[in-house]
Amino acid sequence: MLDVAAVRSHFPALRSGVSFFDGPGGSQVPDVVAAAVAETLRSPIANRGPVTGAERTAEAVVARARAAMADLLGADPRGIVFGRSMTQLTYDVSRALAKEWRPGDEVIVTRLDHDANVSPWVQAAERTGAVVCRVDFDATSGELTPEHVAAQLSERTRLVAVTGASNLIGTRPPLPELAALVHDRGARFFVDGVHLTAHAPIDLAATGADLFVCSPYKFLGPHCGVLAASPDLLETLHPDKLAPSTDEVPERFELGTLPYELLAGTAAAVDFIAGLGAGADRRGQIAAAMAAVEAHEDVLREELEAGLSGLPSVLRHSRARRRTPTVLITFTDRDPAAAYRFLAERGINAPAGSFYAREASRRLGLGDVGGLRIGLAPYTDAGDIARLLDGLAAFTRREWPAP
Repeated sequence: MLDVAAVRSHFPALRSGVSFFDGPGGSQVPDVVAAAVAETLRSPIANRGPVTGAERTAEAVVARARAAMADLLGADPRGIVFGRSMTQLTYDVSRALAKEWRPGDEVIVTRLDHDANVSPWVQAAERTGAVVCRVDFDATSGELTPEHVAAQLSERTRLVAVTGASNLIGTRPPLPELAALVHDRGARFFVDGVHLTAHAPIDLAATGADLFVCSPYKFLGPHCGVLAASPDLLETLHPDKLAPSTDEVPERFELGTLPYELLAGTAAAVDFIAGLGAGADRRGQIAAAMAAVEAHEDVLREELEAGLSGLPSVLRHSRARRRTPTVLITFTDRDPAAAYRFLAERGINAPAGSFYAREASRRLGLGDVGGLRIGLAPYTDAGDIARLLDGLAAFTRREWPAP
């Protein structure tokens, strides 16, 4: 079980009295992560190298961050690439992969995904003459199934890009089954793990992903992006880069000087997560910790959904069998943006919108407006849930002026 009181004690932002349900857009940060960032900025540091102490400090920071992310994702440290964001990394990889594509080749994206796992592939395909195929999901259940993907696969498929979990409604597609279908066609499988990594244990090999991306600021870390892949696969890809920069993997994918302070914060976030679980090594601790986080969040999600079912004007759009603790709701007679503002005035942060998952929102019949997104995190407790439900009940009872 997760000791949520002990977890909460490490989050200075909670002292503000706000209940944070906006984790899908970026989690709050524990004190140890902020301290790691600050300490790195205060330390003697320089561009990486073996000669001066400052150079060696930078080398050590990068090595620790690669090892930490490898433990979090069950990956090889030599296959960990850092970038400014998941979006930037996906664009970089899409350009590198597209060098292999030819007119008539096919690239598959889904309508469940955040646009960062759609537009980079669509634009790369347009430049090469490849055909873009779009996979629908079931708008009633929120499920994206192997059958949905299989219907679009062909001998010309070169890549399939799928989310590990929907940032809008939480749906978790069956990645291993999808990977088997994709690989059977000889195509590559790219997984946007930004939303999933914050809520479940990750094992790169088990997901079947050839390339997996995530963002530390969604799992208690600072703002940057991470790509994980086999070093052997990365060796086959040739991204655009500066002529003097190294051609070694993974460094040839990292443009410019890395943000050492953010990498130190990333390693600290992974260590914080590991500290929530027991195990013989950090990888085992992380697996135990994320299993505890998942169980804790599922209990709170069930409490939340039970409470929402008692509010007659609330419509819940997160219904997949396997999903993260991310609940999208709308109202039969009220604007989700009004609920966002109403709750914010009461110290409850739950934003409204479609959150770059524009195609998913449209598929649900919500247009580009979307809904009110309620996201749980390891620091969410039962008091937060009760407070949110009370706020929503007050919002649904309130008399609003006629338009």
